[in-house]
Amino acid sequence: MPTRKTSKKPARKAVNAVKGKALDLRAVKAGRMVLYGPPIRDAILRGNLAEMRQLGVAARAHVKEVQSALAALEAALKK
Repeated sequence: MPTRKTSKKPARKAVNAVKGKALDLRAVKAGRMVLYGPPIRDAILRGNLAEMRQLGVAARAHVKEVQSALAALEAALKK
């Protein structure tokens, strides 16, 4: 059986993306970007406290909105 050659290139890491610009919080508020784990983790890795605080406020508001929408959905399902 012939041996396979493998690439010796190092794997790309998500940390490389962190070195870029800060998260556009206006895009998050406008709904053009969703707050999933990666943007939050990237902000933590960048270490910008002001950005992390703003992101935390936006994420908490988003979670509150989702919870109220879910409660309305559950109420509609009980009818």
